Parts: sequence; C-alpha cells; structure tokens
Amino acid sequence: MVSINGDLLEKLIEKTKDSRSLIHKGGLALYSGDKKIEGERALEKERLIAVRPDLGNNHVPEHSHDYVEIIYMYRGSKTNMVNGETVELNEGEMLFLSQNCRHENMPSGDDDISVNFIVLPHFFERSLEMLGEEETLLHRFIVQCLRGESGKASYLHFKTADVLPVRYLTQTLIWNLINDEPNPRKINETTMGLLLLQLLNHTDGLNYSNDGSGVIIHVLKYIDAHFADGSLSELADSLFYDFNALSKQIKRVTGKTYTELVQEKRLSQACVLLTTTDIGVAEVSRLVGYENISYFHRLFFKTYGMSPKNYRKVNN
Repeated sequence: MVSINGDLLEKLIEKTKDSRSLIHKGGLALYSGDKKIEGERALEKERLIAVRPDLGNNHVPEHSHDYVEIIYMYRGSKTNMVNGETVELNEGEMLFLSQNCRHENMPSGDDDISVNFIVLPHFFERSLEMLGEEETLLHRFIVQCLRGESGKASYLHFKTADVLPVRYLTQTLIWNLINDEPNPRKINETTMGLLLLQLLNHTDGLNYSNDGSGVIIHVLKYIDAHFADGSLSELADSLFYDFNALSKQIKRVTGKTYTELVQEKRLSQACVLLTTTDIGVAEVSRLVGYENISYFHRLFFKTYGMSPKNYRKVNN
C-alpha cells in the first residue's frame, strides 16, 4: 500500500474539520431527496471542478445531482448506496457517480476520510482528446458513463488501490485543488486525463452498476481484443448468455448492433495503422478482419469520404 503524504493529510484533516463544522450548522440543507443538486451551486463561479473532504461520521441523505461525482477513499472505508445498491469503498479506491443517479453516503468511523470531487461533465472534454487515435470502445463507453448519457452505467467502482500512478495522480489533483495552484484549469484537466487513462488501463478491478451495463463492458472488452476474428456467438457462449438476448442488450445499451460496433472498431484500427505504419492497404484490410479488400474500400470510403490511400496522405 502506498504511504500517505503527511502534508496533504494534514491539509485534508483541517479542511475536513471545516466541512464538519459547516455540516453541523446545517450545511447539508443542500442535500434533499426531493430535488437535484445543481453543480453550479456547489462550485465557485466559472469553475468546472471542486474538491470537498468528508469525515467518515457524516451522513449525507439520499440525493441526486446534475454533475459527475468522484469519491476517493483517502483513508479507511465507507458504505455508499447508489440507486439502492450497496457499494463498499475501501482505502485507495475510487467511485465515479454519473449524473442523475440517486446516492446516499452512510456514516462510518471517525478516522475515515474520503474526498469528493464535484465535476461538471464538459470538464472531461480534455480527457477525450488525450485518449488519442487508439481510443477503444471501452474508453468511449466509460466516458459516456461519466457524461451521464442515457442507458449507461450509473456508477463505476475502480478497485485500484495498489496501482501507484492512480493514487499519485489522484493525490496530485487533490493537492492542486486544495492549494488553488496557478493556471488551474489546464493543469487539472491534464491531470484528470492522465488519471482516467491509468484507470482505463486497469479495468480488471472495475465494478459497475447492476443495470445491464455490466455485460456491455465485457462485450466492449471482447471487441477491443478480438475485432478481427471474434464472433457474437463465441462471445455469448463465453458469457453464458442467450445469443438473441445478448444481441438485444447490446443494441439497447449502446444504440448499435454488435456488427456495427465491430465495424467501427475495425475501421478505427485501420486508421491507426494507415497513419502510424507503412503497411500496405491490402495488408491493413486483412489485419483488421476484412479479407475482401474491395469490401474494405467501400466501407472505408462510406465512413470517411475518401479511400484508405488518400486518408494516409491527408493524415501524414
């Protein structure tokens, strides 16, 4: 386990005491099960992100919000209720709550400290840019979850306590926000982008809401790994899922069929190969799963409005 920086812990404890004082004076009037908390009320003017330390013995009643909330368990553990599901958050873990989910923060021990990030959705635009040309379907799905897009997971629970870069980047972001560093927006957006990239490289420890989106994460992982030679029947068998039920679930959650997702991934990977290698177009076609190069040309032109050869010229 990574040791906790003493200076940061001292600042967190001090700010947590201030937070508890405000709560005892009625500061939690902001939280109500009858209405949605607006991010603009919780943030300073023109800010897209803020951080709020939270003592373990605070109970936050059930509420919803129009922003993305990220809870980082800095020390100890805490129980959260998300849309009626129990989520146990342990030290070093992160819980991402999408917009519109219903959340209740249960009290825990006096020594437990969590840190809540309040983030407006368009703060993640820089993160999208940082995904670069090798963006995966899973990356995109998780970013859509963060944006609160309809049908996506209401929460993402990353069990990455032992991943050093995740803890380092999270604590760096906390430090920057607590100390109000110069040029905060660019620094904070870049730090968040790096943090998301690290989290998305460690999705083996990812838990998600039990709303049907969980199986989709498995589907997208499978397509990212087997876009050239996989099949929906093989995937359904590996998940012990009925073929037709899985097909409908994919369409319902992603808005696209399995074939459309595979085609999107194949063409995206073809673009990467065309712009980063000197491999011939015929070989690119074969590598991404199209043995029929004429069919590959037709799909590519329909999607990008130019031939693979011209795409390479334009983007090199």
